[in-house]
Amino acid sequence: MSWLDAIQLRDLDADTRLELTCRACGKVRFVTPAQLLALGDFGHLWLSEVQARARCKQRGCKGAMRLSMPHRGETKGFVGGIA
Repeated sequence: MSWLDAIQLRDLDADTRLELTCRACGKVRFVTPAQLLALGDFGHLWLSEVQARARCKQRGCKGAMRLSMPHRGETKGFVGGIA
C-alpha cells in the first residue's frame, strides 16, 4: 500500500499540482484536481486509480503514466561535512 492508496482525489486542494510522467516516452504533464474533477465523476477515486486510468496524450504514444505530487517550496541542497 502506498500513499496513492491513502488519498482520494476529492481530498486534495483545488490548486494542488499533480505531475503525470509517461513511462514510455517521458512526456511530463501537470494537472490539478479541479481539472480532473471537471472531466467527470472522479472525486471518489483513489490516486492509484487515477494513475491507472491516465494515458499519455503524446501523438502515437498512449503509454501508462506515473503520478507524483511535486513538493511546493524551496529545494535545499545537502549541507554536510565531517565533524
